[in-house]
Amino acid sequence: MSLFKDIRQFVAIPRVLSLQLSPDGSRLVSVVQSLNPDGKSYGTSIWQVPVEPEGEAFRLTRSAKGETGARFTRDGDLLFVSRRPDPDVKDQPEDEVPALWLLPAKGGEARRVADRPGGIGAVETAGDGVVFTADVLDGDAASEAERRKARKDAGVSAVLHEGYPVRFWDHDLGPARTRLFAAALPALAEPRDLTPDPGGALQEVSFALTPDGSTVVTSWGVPLPTGGVRFELVAIDVATGERRTLVSDPALEVAGLVTVSPDGRHVACLMMRPGAVDRPVEYTVWIGPLDAGHDGGQASTVALPAAGLAWAPDSGSLYVAADDHGRRPIFKVGLSGEHERLTPPDGAYQELCPSPDGRRLYALRSFPDAPPAPVAIDLGSGEITELPSPAPKVEIPGTLTEVSAVADDGVEIRAWLALPAGASADNPAPLLLWVHGGPMASWNDWMWRWNPWIMAEHGYAVLMPDPCMSTGYGQDMIARGWGKWGPRTHADLMAVTDACVARPDIDGGRTGMMGGSFGGYMANWIAGHTDRFRAVVTHASLWNLEQFAGTTDASDYWEREFGPVGADLYRELSPHHWLGEITTPMLVIHGDKDYRVPIGEALRLWWDLRRSQVESKFLYFPDENHWILKPGNAVAWYETVLAFLGQHVLGEKWKRPESVA
Repeated sequence: MSLFKDIRQFVAIPRVLSLQLSPDGSRLVSVVQSLNPDGKSYGTSIWQVPVEPEGEAFRLTRSAKGETGARFTRDGDLLFVSRRPDPDVKDQPEDEVPALWLLPAKGGEARRVADRPGGIGAVETAGDGVVFTADVLDGDAASEAERRKARKDAGVSAVLHEGYPVRFWDHDLGPARTRLFAAALPALAEPRDLTPDPGGALQEVSFALTPDGSTVVTSWGVPLPTGGVRFELVAIDVATGERRTLVSDPALEVAGLVTVSPDGRHVACLMMRPGAVDRPVEYTVWIGPLDAGHDGGQASTVALPAAGLAWAPDSGSLYVAADDHGRRPIFKVGLSGEHERLTPPDGAYQELCPSPDGRRLYALRSFPDAPPAPVAIDLGSGEITELPSPAPKVEIPGTLTEVSAVADDGVEIRAWLALPAGASADNPAPLLLWVHGGPMASWNDWMWRWNPWIMAEHGYAVLMPDPCMSTGYGQDMIARGWGKWGPRTHADLMAVTDACVARPDIDGGRTGMMGGSFGGYMANWIAGHTDRFRAVVTHASLWNLEQFAGTTDASDYWEREFGPVGADLYRELSPHHWLGEITTPMLVIHGDKDYRVPIGEALRLWWDLRRSQVESKFLYFPDENHWILKPGNAVAWYETVLAFLGQHVLGEKWKRPESVA
């Protein structure tokens, strides 16, 4: 049976998540996610990947708790984070928290080398230094374990906040705060607290170490008087904890991907120019000197929507994976911002790992019809070689093709179309329009959560357009939809849908529409502005913009875009104002742990649909966030969506899926 026919087989496919290269260029490792033996959860492990096409990938770690965050030390030992129990400790704590482990390069068992009462998060290493994040309660760090126990024994879960935000993505913030700790190899004894009073500055920390391990370069949140946070770029001396600001500009803030050049002279990161009601957000790659005393010149920027950064070993250029017309190629960027594309048109690259000799660039490559797998790119010839992967190759049940249409304002809108096997003029396929989230995003990669090939296996063609505000088409494409979310995006989507249903292998009389996050917003908007679709599936969707703007985990961001609550845009763009126009059957899906688009949006939408007597169903996940991640819940998601579409698009009799029976 096809992996895409039985959803349980699909969720069991191993997934390659990361790629790391050892300092000498001889070893590649990857974190791989796979189904646990219980079939109800995922686990992670670290695998070694051959640097040449010969050989096989093999597993390095194995534990019930899994391993993440693999990083090589200077000597080739492997650091990783795991909740696995320590065999050298007699009395294990009830709730094992993530600790730092080291697997020797010369073989032998992994050993625990560092821990904190609140666990260890991200890890970076350079020279003989290691820096990691840990969540720490305010007060004396030495007594933290006792204070955590006292809080738990007293049954206290309350958090008293004196600033914003209070939640992030799917978890509550506080009472502990993220701090940076530093230690030295090989023993990593007595890690030093580099940020004893960070406040909320490291809430969304992205950091890197200079090659000698002496300095941490990191994002640093600065509270704004209006309640929001602006992220600056700072450097922290590992020996003294002294912090100095590298970039502090109200018109520029760190958005992630911080990295330091091998010669320690330059820093690169993804920067965001904040948007306003009349000005769209702009993302750029920023390159600047680490020390003003160096002859590094002025900082430069390049307008690439980056998803990955890595310095060339000679420090003279930067490799950038960035969205580009439905792909994510790799660009070579000079210190002054000049750039050229390195890879062929097709492919979506991430996890860039340049070899120390400058001859190769290792990466994970995927595409809408191929899951991530390791490759080696010859920087001299451009030749790309597939490497043995820890995950099996996947055969898709159909073909991927490209379509486009010209919108009413003359702009070309392109899209991917996943066609099921056998679709033809004699056997046209029903169509599903999928709208991506973001809204600043692109359909250019393999998707585990929204996989079009499951739908293709069930006979549907899936149209995945990049309308206005999609990345990879220049800043003008984003500006087209800024402040015009619903109307402009709707026009783009209908133009490319019209072009698609004109194809002889598409059945224009049987169509459905699906979207999540911003795509869910558009699902709600489309439901209130056209009845051309037989069914609409809206996942993690925005319904009442005034309600959403004040309850999301980043209200300050959205108020920049829409203005203060009560401004005209809320009335012009909020889908709930068109409730009375909705006649299309709707499936509402939401997770209760979704703090980006809070559950209140779905609850309000569901009640509005019920009181308006719109045929609808509500698939609710009490333990999921913005994404549906647990294997069993993923099965329930796909089976319910297929059953709902089967009823309304294909005309089948409704049958409640067994997974939610």
